[in-house]
Amino acid sequence: MTRGRLTPSKVPAITLTFWVLKLLTTALGESTSDTLVNHFAPIPVVLVTGVIFLVVLAWQFTRPRYDTLAYWGAVVLVGIFGTMVADSIHVALHVPYLASSIAFAVALGVLFATWYRVEGTLSIHDITSSSREAFYWATVCATFALGTALGDLTAFTFHLGFLTSTVLFGVLFALPGLAFAARRIGAISSFWASYVLTRPLGASVADWIGKPHSAGGMGFTAFHMALVLAVVFLTTLLLTWRRERARGSVGWR
Repeated sequence: MTRGRLTPSKVPAITLTFWVLKLLTTALGESTSDTLVNHFAPIPVVLVTGVIFLVVLAWQFTRPRYDTLAYWGAVVLVGIFGTMVADSIHVALHVPYLASSIAFAVALGVLFATWYRVEGTLSIHDITSSSREAFYWATVCATFALGTALGDLTAFTFHLGFLTSTVLFGVLFALPGLAFAARRIGAISSFWASYVLTRPLGASVADWIGKPHSAGGMGFTAFHMALVLAVVFLTTLLLTWRRERARGSVGWR
């Protein structure tokens, strides 16, 4: 293995299980972030979560190939820490959701353009070097930030509420896959469009169920929502890990 090179399989295969786990991480990130910030001092909890995120991300980078637990652990922490950061921009700095949505969209576009100019591809089939993996995770973080801002934009700024936002983003999430199946767009465009939309979709579902009736939710608490989602996510993850380990699956080939 040449210097700086990585085994091509640093990411999982894009299957139904991938999308289920991804949506669970977005909903879990929203409810867990709300629980932690509401029950502990915001600044210390954000800092501690940030440190944990960096540790888990470093663990992912040190894996020589796709590792189920390391990869999804990093995605979960992106969901939790990313939500805290995105929410802080609005709450602490009073940045409107529309402005933050535009800013994150521009940042994501710059990342895509830079990634493509440097590496010549945006395909996750080709995460074959340390630099490509760095671009991949920077893009993942940017998609979470953009998705968080979009979800809040529709729910609060556009006054659609959580349920309507859930339906809206559910439809938008399905469209790229349908367009790809109809050969209207390519696989890379389809993947990243759906990937961005998993964040506002999962967060809208979590808020719809986990917010009080007065806020347009079903009346469950964020803590109970986080607890249920954590159990479902960990169960799905462990079953996936056992299945992939049994068949020697390590992601893309």
